[in-house]
Amino acid sequence: MHITCAGRTDVGVIRSGNEDNYLMVPDRGIFIVADGMGGHAAGEVASEMAVRYIARELGSIRGLGDDQVADRMRAAIRAANGAIFQRTLTEHDKRGMGTTVTALGLYETHFLIGQVGDSRAYLLREGKLIQLTKDHSYVQEQVDAGYLTPEQARTHPYSNVITRCVGANSDVMPDVYLGTVKPKDLYLLASDGLTGMLEDPQLGELLARDRMPQEHVDELIGEANRHGGLDNITAIVVRIDSVDIPLGDTQQITQPGARRR
Repeated sequence: MHITCAGRTDVGVIRSGNEDNYLMVPDRGIFIVADGMGGHAAGEVASEMAVRYIARELGSIRGLGDDQVADRMRAAIRAANGAIFQRTLTEHDKRGMGTTVTALGLYETHFLIGQVGDSRAYLLREGKLIQLTKDHSYVQEQVDAGYLTPEQARTHPYSNVITRCVGANSDVMPDVYLGTVKPKDLYLLASDGLTGMLEDPQLGELLARDRMPQEHVDELIGEANRHGGLDNITAIVVRIDSVDIPLGDTQQITQPGARRR
């Protein structure tokens, strides 16, 4: 698999500090976005710990099977959760800190995403934008229950309230999403500073333009700031340039219980 990637984080227009962090390890196919929360810069600490711990615990995922990668992703996010939670217990000014995490792993002919919170992963394939992840948020639960429409959820006063995060409790269970990689796929990982400012059709329109990943990232962040920049904005764009398909690869995901794309 050959890829081109770019990432950037921006403080936005309103905030004075940046509690987002991101990390890219292209040679290992690992990309992570984390959006921290907590006072006294604790959110920045939580998100930085998360991306560092997850990248370290994932190690190299090339050559592993789907079950192995999924197990390693869950274990890596839970390890980050444990480290952050322990720090909230021992440092008074870090109490209440936590972070979202959305981590993408690319290996063989597949992708795998581990997610906690409301930072999202998208896939642009053949001109169609697909949201791969599902927010762990109050408004998403209300949408699922039929009490809110997606349009109402975007402007709801509790739209930024998340129901699951890394570091708030002694353990956390991430959602895992599996799928097959195709040439020309474009993957976007983003904090809600981007997705809260731009709706999916706007994201799709920007990503569909013939640009390099760095240009995509810069345009996305620029547009989010032009629409208000109410929060920190982080984006990673990964383009699949080519995929080496092993002999006999069926291009199917068979792991039970996984969400497929």
